[in-house]
Amino acid sequence: MKLYTYFRSSAAYRVRIALNLKGIEHQLEAVNLLKSEQQQAPYTDKNPQGLLPAMETEQGTLAQSLAILEWLEETHPNIPLLPSDPWQKAQVRNFSYAIACDIHPIDNLRVLKYLSGELNVTDEQKTTWYKHWIIEGFKKLEPTLGEGPFCFGEQPTLADLCLVPQVFNALRFKVDMTQFPKIAAIYAHCNTLEAFIKAAPENQPDAA
Repeated sequence: MKLYTYFRSSAAYRVRIALNLKGIEHQLEAVNLLKSEQQQAPYTDKNPQGLLPAMETEQGTLAQSLAILEWLEETHPNIPLLPSDPWQKAQVRNFSYAIACDIHPIDNLRVLKYLSGELNVTDEQKTTWYKHWIIEGFKKLEPTLGEGPFCFGEQPTLADLCLVPQVFNALRFKVDMTQFPKIAAIYAHCNTLEAFIKAAPENQPDAA
């Protein structure tokens, strides 16, 4: 398998963690978002959506991080990322979608570029936008968490894979995480595991 990735792409970060947790052999192919390589051939020949990540498999190329994660879960179930109980599984998905659908899309790079380039907002205004939507999202998620060590139970799930990259972004933009002690604790605990450490942006080949 080949994962098209960028070291600071939150969506690619999720998939990198899953691949590591499940012990799946893979290659990483860097696509530079700052140079807009995701919107140029040959990448768009593989993923016409022009977004990261994309997973190249023997069956073809699959896009959208949650679709990739669900596919990995079904094809490599040895280390599950979703509980077997239907209700618990729904809770994990609920949490994951809240990040992947409600927080991340309005704070990703293409939105920030549009704010700067088309709407001429200042860097300070752009940062205010970014932090606002993370804080609003985390306010809703914090009360839904238990006492850890992971988002739901004793093993990492899809929820943790979505949460960790979002917290990384929050810290990068200097969001005060003391107001979200459960989220902060889960982030810290996840980052003691090798699978999360290896997937971290600073440890990617293209981080330099």
